[in-house]
Amino acid sequence: MIHEDKKRESQGILIVDDVEENRFVLRDIISDMGYLPILTENGVQALKMVERCRPQLIILDVAMPQMDGYEFCRIMKENVDTRDIPIVFISAFDNPADIVQGFNLGGEDYITKPFIPEIVKARVGVHLKFAEMKRNMMEINRQLQTSVGEQLKQMEAEKKDVIYALLRVARECVSYDEAYMDRLKANCRTLAEAMQLSAAYGSLISDSYIDRIELMAPLCNLGNVAVPTDILSGKEHLSKEEQTLLESHTTVGAEILHDIRKIRDFNDFIEMAEEIAHYHHENWDGSGYPEGKKGEEIPLSAQIVAVVDTYCTLTQDDGCGRQEALDIMEQDVGKRFNPELFGILRRIAKQLQ
Repeated sequence: MIHEDKKRESQGILIVDDVEENRFVLRDIISDMGYLPILTENGVQALKMVERCRPQLIILDVAMPQMDGYEFCRIMKENVDTRDIPIVFISAFDNPADIVQGFNLGGEDYITKPFIPEIVKARVGVHLKFAEMKRNMMEINRQLQTSVGEQLKQMEAEKKDVIYALLRVARECVSYDEAYMDRLKANCRTLAEAMQLSAAYGSLISDSYIDRIELMAPLCNLGNVAVPTDILSGKEHLSKEEQTLLESHTTVGAEILHDIRKIRDFNDFIEMAEEIAHYHHENWDGSGYPEGKKGEEIPLSAQIVAVVDTYCTLTQDDGCGRQEALDIMEQDVGKRFNPELFGILRRIAKQLQ
């Protein structure tokens, strides 16, 4: 019986809140999702519960007696045995500074009270799926370590399966439709092929490089999984803290891909995706983020995706025509965009989708 209880708890969601009413509301939401809710009243109790079982996810109140949510999160993320458990903060406060602090400590998301069941289910569901995907990749890694010889082709196919899963996550995080992702991929390939024929870039771009950038380009905004949906919704004015949080998607995306690259040998595929995610908002004149790189300091893959993504965004749906989009972009040549690279884009514009 004890063994069965521990087994069920290991498949549960840990809820940490000192307010009984909140615990019961969240208990009902989690139960309705088909998961086992495990209730604790404070961070001290929660630490003991985590020692006893390994929950799939933790829903954590910020303001609690004895140990607040931030301190509990810090302890969890410093422990190699618990740092991979996703933590979703809950709070009655919606101050962006509080949200940023939670993300800086390693939290995956932030939900404000009062709870809207549909939002809680959606946000918790995303992180459970992502955690499951990460566990699956680690299991794939364990299995593939024994693969040799005839299994090499199968290994490459499985790598791409994981990449395709990441692409689906990226699309959901930024509300991409499949048509936009297909355009981004196809246009990155077209530009890279043209660059391969140029004197400036011919020696830098191989056939395999073209294949990789076509596949990896849509992962540029993978880090948006860590940005609250109200910030991603495109509201006109962001506070300084909200802008900082939005910009953090570059480093978050790179960190996710770096962690995947550490647990699996993805060779150049994930390495390029990590470059793109990290640096696709750097500008040619050094005015971008997150590191203020400029000129050729910016990885070429990130430069390609940045210019193509801008073109695709401007021409999406009922947006600008091809010529109007290029004219708008030309105003940023030498500022946001590499002049040589943009010149190639303009020359092949009729081939773009």
